[in-house]
Amino acid sequence: MTFTPNQILAPQLAPTGLESGLSEEELAIQEGIRRFARNVLRPVGTELDRLSPEEVVAPDSKLWDVLSQAKELGLSVMDMIELEPLERARILALASEELAWGDAGLAGAILVNQMPVLYSLLAGNAEMASYCDGKLGCWAITEPDHGTDMLDADGSLQADSGSYGRPNCVARFEGDKIIINGQKSAWVSGAITAEVCALYCHYEENGQTRPGIAVIVPLDSKGVSKGKPLDKTGLRALNQGEIYFDNVEVSLNHLLAGPEQYNKLVYETLAEANVHVGNMFVGVARAAYEHALEYAHERKQGGLSIIRHQNVRYRLFHMFRKVETARALLRRTTEFNALASHPALQGSIATKITCTQTAFEVASDALQIFGGNGVTKEYPMEKLLRDARSGMIADGCNEILAIKGGTLLINNELI
Repeated sequence: MTFTPNQILAPQLAPTGLESGLSEEELAIQEGIRRFARNVLRPVGTELDRLSPEEVVAPDSKLWDVLSQAKELGLSVMDMIELEPLERARILALASEELAWGDAGLAGAILVNQMPVLYSLLAGNAEMASYCDGKLGCWAITEPDHGTDMLDADGSLQADSGSYGRPNCVARFEGDKIIINGQKSAWVSGAITAEVCALYCHYEENGQTRPGIAVIVPLDSKGVSKGKPLDKTGLRALNQGEIYFDNVEVSLNHLLAGPEQYNKLVYETLAEANVHVGNMFVGVARAAYEHALEYAHERKQGGLSIIRHQNVRYRLFHMFRKVETARALLRRTTEFNALASHPALQGSIATKITCTQTAFEVASDALQIFGGNGVTKEYPMEKLLRDARSGMIADGCNEILAIKGGTLLINNELI
């Protein structure tokens, strides 16, 4: 098939496709973050991806330059706290996609630093939000023997005859102190670089444990230690590692939620976190699609650019369709939760699953368009596929999250 001068071709869309109704301020922020992502995150992310985990967090690593520059973007939670909720949510959604479009690992490293501040505000503890502001942070919830089940504070996913077993990390109250003992798993994002931690763990009273409490822990506290950085397949610029607590003491004003408020905070935390993770992987999907679209115009087979081959156009269109669909759900959920009195966790879970699944499918199809070049390190596709695959496990594996989301659809009045 050849194209003739009489064919009507649609105008080329902007990088974010069918996104419409952006204000001048939003467009300016989007372009500024995109420039930072293209000029800083993408080349540094590629370099860090090829280093050992120890080299990524070494004092001379470019990671530290990126984290320092990111503070100047004006996107911290406290920088944006005075904005209206919908305006803040829209700007953060645009910015997060652009950052992950540059490099998902570095985008994650930038995002996790905000979690102690964000979760302090969700808990209504402005003092801790101010304390954590400007510090590198992390969120510690999963444990060596407990993964996504740690997100199920009310036990609604537990088998009728099953038990989650004893937790690996517990805290107790002693006077005006909180005493913490145990371990959080190697999947704590940002653990190696963090200065403060939003710790979610079980609560112990009279020898019995139950979910739970949430508390801000300064990671220079006596009794805190860290494991080595995790060596993993994707998102290699995002350091992850274990944190150990040996009779660590923090004062009661560091408490975000006690046992009576814990389930509510976990619900709101997951509703917030799942949307942010979904947003990141819209950026990954878009990056994979754009690389494939550009390559299809450059690569020639049979005397023609491969974009002229019907199968390539067919594949690219479905990649475009999936990216647009994922972004549309992401924006819809973001805006709903920003205005709702109670966030829709089932919407956040649907968003996270859709966006991460889309990123993996689009990255896989993009690699196929690159052919043999796609599996080499000279081209970006094998890295993007590795990064995308990590998304379906991050912040709760998609399978368990789907069961959690389905549980939220139960109307007890009809049973």
